[in-house]
Amino acid sequence: MTKETKIVAGILAGAALGAAVALVLSSDKSDDLKDKVTDWFCDLLDASKDKLSDVAGNVKDTIAKVRA
Repeated sequence: MTKETKIVAGILAGAALGAAVALVLSSDKSDDLKDKVTDWFCDLLDASKDKLSDVAGNVKDTIAKVRA
């Protein structure tokens, strides 16, 4: 992707995320929507933590091999 395409994609992603957060925060009637979005963010956070842990383990293993 070109630099301009990345910028446009970032702006659109930010706008979509902002709209979703505004919808969740302003919606008093839809507790179900809030629960779904909350669960999605928690799942995303857990998946990110797991991935980061895997990457950290791989880096530690690689460093140990280099030092050996």
